[in-house]
Parts: sequence; C-alpha cells; structure tokens
Amino acid sequence: MTINTLLFDLDGTLIDTNELIIQSFLHTLEPDFPGVYTRETVLPFIGPPLVDSFSRIDASRAEKWVRTYRDFNHQQHDALVKEYPGVKTGIQTLHKQGYKLAVVTTKIRETAQMGLELMGLSPYFDVIVALDDVKHAKPHPEPLLEALRQLDSKPEEAIMVGDNSHDVLAGKAAGTKTVAVGWALKGAEHLRTFAPDYIPATMEELVEIVNRL
Repeated sequence: MTINTLLFDLDGTLIDTNELIIQSFLHTLEPDFPGVYTRETVLPFIGPPLVDSFSRIDASRAEKWVRTYRDFNHQQHDALVKEYPGVKTGIQTLHKQGYKLAVVTTKIRETAQMGLELMGLSPYFDVIVALDDVKHAKPHPEPLLEALRQLDSKPEEAIMVGDNSHDVLAGKAAGTKTVAVGWALKGAEHLRTFAPDYIPATMEELVEIVNRL
C-alpha cells in the first residue's frame, strides 16, 4: 500500500531542542543533587514523559520537578532551540507533495506549539497529538493511532519518524513503518538496535525514501 501519511516526533527530530532539554534537566536537579548530574548522565532521561524520567529518581518529588523543569524550559525556549539543517525545506516539500503530516510528541501541547511556531513549521501540520491528548505516551501506540484516526489514515499507509527508541517501538506497535533519524543525539548506532525500517542521514534523504515508497 502506498505511503500517504507521516507522523513526526518533535524534539530531536523536527527541532533541535537538545541543549534546551539538557539545561532544563540540569537546572531542575542541581539544587537537590549538587554536582551529581552531568550532560551525559541526563541523556537517558530524554524521550519519555517528564514525570516518568523524574520518577526514576524519586517519584515523590517528580511532580515538583516537572513544574520546575517546565518553568525554566519555557523561559529559555526561544534562546536555546535551534533549527536542523534542511528540515523546514523537507517538510515544505512533503506538504507540497500532498502527504498528510502530524506531530506525535511526549511534550504537552503548549510547549509543542511553541517549538513549531518558533521554527515556522506550524502551517504544515494538520494534526498534533501531545502528551495531554492521550492516556498512554509512546512507546504505547495510542498517540500514533489517535493521529491516524484524525487524519483518516491506516497504519499501513503511514511512517513514524523519530529520534528515540520510543518512536520506533511505538511505530512497530501501531503497525506503521519506522524511521529513526540519523541526526539523533543518541546516534544512529544506538537507534539501529531497535531495528527501524530506515535510518536516513539527512532530511533530504528522508524525503527521497518517502518518495520511493
């Protein structure tokens, strides 16, 4: 069946929020754990919902840390978020070609929209499924299936594109094809262990792959 639908993760896939996320985790945890967490040791926290990541440290303080994280994250958002080379052009191309596009993210909707608007990507996405729209976050298939429902698409017509194991696993669970982007912070070799269907090195290569399917 021909691919006509593309579901995109946001952070680390469409927009470069890596520095913002790292700084937000360090700002949140440093007061309670002086000198304990570093840029490298917070990397495993990237991807899951914030409350899940913080609960791995201390579930009783997770909600408080989420609030601290989001306050800092929103304050520093526009200063630290960057554009990935070629991504906006690639999205414009796919939109012009008639693909149905959605964002499926573990961020809350407010924060997701901030990033899309900052990078000028909002006009190209018909649907956003955020953390506050579902009961189960990725890697559960619910967010992907909800996006497909809103787009009136079938799993076999779709590709899930992301930078994290949660994206690949959610795509497999939902029955879509899966793409792990080669520009992911955790690296292509790490993502290859989750067996995505494709690992394009650039957005241009991703567009070429989609057009072949």
